[in-house]
Amino acid sequence: MNLILFAILFIVGLGMLLFSPRRLQQGRPRIVGGGILLVGLIGIIIQSVVSVPAGHVGLKDLFGNISDSTLSPGIHLVNPLLTIREMRVQTQEITETANVPSKEGMNVKLDLSILYRLDSNSAPEVYRTIGMDYANVFIVPQLRAKVRGATTNFEAKALYTSQREAIVGSILDELEPVFAERGITLERVLLRSVALPQTVAGAIEAKLQSEQEAERMKFVLDRERQEADRKRIEAEGIRDFQRIVSEGINENLLRWKGIEATEKLANSANTKTVIVGGKDGLPLILNTDK
Repeated sequence: MNLILFAILFIVGLGMLLFSPRRLQQGRPRIVGGGILLVGLIGIIIQSVVSVPAGHVGLKDLFGNISDSTLSPGIHLVNPLLTIREMRVQTQEITETANVPSKEGMNVKLDLSILYRLDSNSAPEVYRTIGMDYANVFIVPQLRAKVRGATTNFEAKALYTSQREAIVGSILDELEPVFAERGITLERVLLRSVALPQTVAGAIEAKLQSEQEAERMKFVLDRERQEADRKRIEAEGIRDFQRIVSEGINENLLRWKGIEATEKLANSANTKTVIVGGKDGLPLILNTDK
């Protein structure tokens, strides 16, 4: 609308300069016409300068015809007849709360988010085929449909275990190729919270607690079994040691130890009487007075 107004002013001013009578060419009509021409020209130039903000691309719309080329962020000089439509290409988030069925047919309430961004090269085609509100027209319905399909492959208790990441991965695998076909990049799927019916949630938690207790008892039994094995090996070692020692002690060894003791007593400074040759041939100490 502004461009049309400036164009009219430009034409009027130009007409006043070109078609005013000769006797008035140096008078007021010519001055007014020049002013109108200048205002119209400045307005047209202003309409030709556009600024695309960061994180967006500019689509060139010429009377409904969208060009395949886009304008990058910054200032551009364009055809003043163009309408520049901005589309955001930054990462965006969509949150969704859905009641979805599990493998057992149980309704589960999921609170999840997805992070996505529009490919700048695909922005013209997205605008042509879906429109500016492509998030609500395309992304949200696809998200709802794929989430319902993914959860039917898992039991409700999986949402409380390590399989939770598998569910997120399944949703991501379902959505990613569908988005890519339309020039939308799916970055992440975030499962923020899960809500089951209270009775079911209590039963699942009780079962998980029982499984954890069973795992704990298994660990305790394994530890006690290892301790019993350790004690048995220790007892076998002591028994073998005693057997070896008892087999090594005999009469000749005892007699030899007696002789060694006699030599030490004989070399001692204490006064004593040692008689060698008793019943077993060992020394007899008769006087141990100092």
